[in-house]
Amino acid sequence: MSFSTQSSFSSYRSVQSPGHRVRPVSSAASVYAGAGGSGSRISVSRSSSVRGGSGAGMAGGLVGVGGIQGEKETMQDLNDRLASYLERVRSLEADNRRLEIKIREHLEKKGPQVRDWSHYLKTIEELRAQIFASSVDNARIVLQIDNARLAADDFRVKYETELAMRQSVESDIHGLRKVIDDTNVTRLQLETEIEALKEELLFMKKNHEEEVKGLQNQIANSGLTVELDAPKPQDLSKIMADIRAQYDELAQKNREELDKYWSQQIEESTSVVTSQSAEIGAAEMTLTELRRTVQSLEIDLDSMRNLKATLENSLREVEARYALQMEQLNGVLLHLESELAQTRAEGQRQTQEYEALLNIKVKLEAEINTYRRLLEDGEDFK
Repeated sequence: MSFSTQSSFSSYRSVQSPGHRVRPVSSAASVYAGAGGSGSRISVSRSSSVRGGSGAGMAGGLVGVGGIQGEKETMQDLNDRLASYLERVRSLEADNRRLEIKIREHLEKKGPQVRDWSHYLKTIEELRAQIFASSVDNARIVLQIDNARLAADDFRVKYETELAMRQSVESDIHGLRKVIDDTNVTRLQLETEIEALKEELLFMKKNHEEEVKGLQNQIANSGLTVELDAPKPQDLSKIMADIRAQYDELAQKNREELDKYWSQQIEESTSVVTSQSAEIGAAEMTLTELRRTVQSLEIDLDSMRNLKATLENSLREVEARYALQMEQLNGVLLHLESELAQTRAEGQRQTQEYEALLNIKVKLEAEINTYRRLLEDGEDFK
């Protein structure tokens, strides 16, 4: 919108006063104002020149009448222009109010609104709680896996220890069996020697009896009696009886010593065999217990391995599930950020439009004030 007005008028007033000189008086006023890229200018100039003389005074009166008529026309034109301008101002104010109403309605409908993010926040909090719980479950599963691994290592160490002990016990049992076999061979040899000594003793008894009988027969068949001055000899039968008694005593003593020796050897061998049998039985019981322990440890190890595999599968499933949920949440977050960016852009655009309208309003108000001041100056001029 552009509106410009230029007017000029002059009035000549003559005032004649006797006895002094009247100087010319001139006045000029100009106003420049602009609104919305348009400019208006109103200029008013007045000049009067009075010279002495009656003819000049009459001429000045005629010119003054013409100037007053031109001033009226100029003021009428200014009033018409001002009326049209005020009408334009009222129209612009009405348009401004209408635009403000539209802006307000637009802001109420499509403007930046405070959206209700509570359901998203609630979902985010729930997902955070689920993620925290899953992290705790993950840590617990990892701890269980570590404990299972440590338990498996302990069982493996125990298994290796028990296996070494089993091998040692089996080696001891093998050695004890060899000792038992050697002891049995020695016992058989001793029994054979005892039987041979018994047969030899019987043979010696039999020979002794035969020799005694042979001597008795020789004495009986000789029939000789020898008498000497020497002392009477002892009875041969008594001597033989003594010899027999000595042999019997010696044989009995040898028999007793031999029986005692071999009985002691047999008892020692028996005690050794008994102790070794007891040790073998204890070793066999220990071996049986160790086998049972090894079997139970192998079963526990298999169960721990299965548990570890199950926990690792569960961990992978949980990680995959929560990775998918995180991707979904990231998608929701990106969507919300996009909506927020669009909302901010829309708000900035509407703010710029509002500022532009506000600038137009300010410029229009400045033009109105300018014309109001011009009107007041015109009234003062009248």
